[in-house]
Parts: sequence; structure tokens; C-alpha cells
Amino acid sequence: MTVKNRKAKGTRAEHRCMKQLEELGYRCTRAAASLGEWDIIAIGSNDTRLIQVKCNRRPGSAEMTRLKQFKCGERVTKEVWVYKDGKPREPIIEIIGPVGPVKKA
Repeated sequence: MTVKNRKAKGTRAEHRCMKQLEELGYRCTRAAASLGEWDIIAIGSNDTRLIQVKCNRRPGSAEMTRLKQFKCGERVTKEVWVYKDGKPREPIIEIIGPVGPVKKA
């Protein structure tokens, strides 16, 4: 199947991610049309998840470096979710953080 609109495909994957997280009790915000690091911010009662959503491939090395270097708090995880075409609903989830708390000088 040829994808004619990659942006629409990515948007569908982001909405699928949000639905899965909301079923787990998270409140989600999608950074639509953002050029920032994270596509989805999911806030739960005990933690927060920053998620980059991809279709069929992991982020490139430059993007992964930016994601890994992003500083966040103690109860925040940084994740990459990859949805594969023609595969079951579940994405491949890679946890790439947290960096941990920022130390004050």
C-alpha cells in the first residue's frame, strides 16, 4: 500500500498512541504541527511520559541524540513508539530516558 499523505498517516499513529494511553488512565496532549522533540505528552497520576511517535522506523541518529539529551524531571520517561504497517495494534516501545533530575549548581 502506498501512502499518499505521510502527515495524515503520522497523525493517525499519534491518535492511536493517545487512545492507548488514555485507556491506561493518562491525560494526553498532542503537539500538532510542532517541530519540537515530543509528539505526545501523557500525564498520569504518578508519572509523565514524553513520546515521539514514528511509523515503520526509529528516529535517525541526530533526532535520537536530541531526544536522549532532553532534560526532564524524576518521574518523566522519554519514549519512542514505532507503529509498523500491517502489524498488530501494539507499537514497539523504546524507553530512552529519563536523564533524571537537573542538579542545581
